Amino acid sequence: QMSIDIEGRLRPAGIKGNSTVYLGDVARAALRSLGPADPPFFESKPAYDEQRWRFSTSSGDVSMVVLSDSYWGFGLVARCFVNQIEITGPLALRARIVHDIAATLGRNPWEPSWTSRFEKRTRATISEHRSAWEELIHHARDEMNEEITNLSEKVSALRGGEDIEPILNQAEQNLDEARVALADLNAPAVERALARATQALVEADPTTEVRSSEAAASGSRILTWWDKNEKEEEVEASHLLDDELPVVDLTGEE
Repeated sequence: QMSIDIEGRLRPAGIKGNSTVYLGDVARAALRSLGPADPPFFESKPAYDEQRWRFSTSSGDVSMVVLSDSYWGFGLVARCFVNQIEITGPLALRARIVHDIAATLGRNPWEPSWTSRFEKRTRATISEHRSAWEELIHHARDEMNEEITNLSEKVSALRGGEDIEPILNQAEQNLDEARVALADLNAPAVERALARATQALVEADPTTEVRSSEAAASGSRILTWWDKNEKEEEVEASHLLDDELPVVDLTGEE
């Protein structure tokens, strides 16, 4: 449960004068995965049914639109809501967001409570939904794995100088940690490990040009409006939460 202010922006629950809105786990995961962004704006506010809405937001080169609607039971069945997520932006960023959504949920976001009704409402089969999600998830994993490989090759290229061996060993250890985190679908941990490895490489040889990924570059991520509100308002965690190829993911809301 959260709220909408008079300007139509998403805010924490419990603010006097704000209307109520319910976000499911998929919508919350989508917002967290987007990263630092302005509070979402509700283009369609909930009325009698607080789980019917549409909001939009953006972060850097990525924009996101999330629509919530019922696919069975006229909105009376809480487990039969669908989230339509539209993400526009560079492929690498879209893939990373989708990867993080799936990892955050801890379950398959394309698997609804009622398959036949969900497929009818979305006009796509479960296998099509799964394929759309997995294609982007695999793309994100491949990019992170490529970054690990590139840094590992740079470590090997610098081997030979006894004075920097301890530093290179530390960099290699960081890369091992990144591999473990990647296997666990923990992208933020991959970011942090890559950032540490990159720092070690620069320390070993300041003239080395290290291609840092967007993930490594954002190793120390700033707080989003969402995270800040958690601290300032003491909101309970349970309440919160072709590069331009268009992607539309329709996900079942649990």
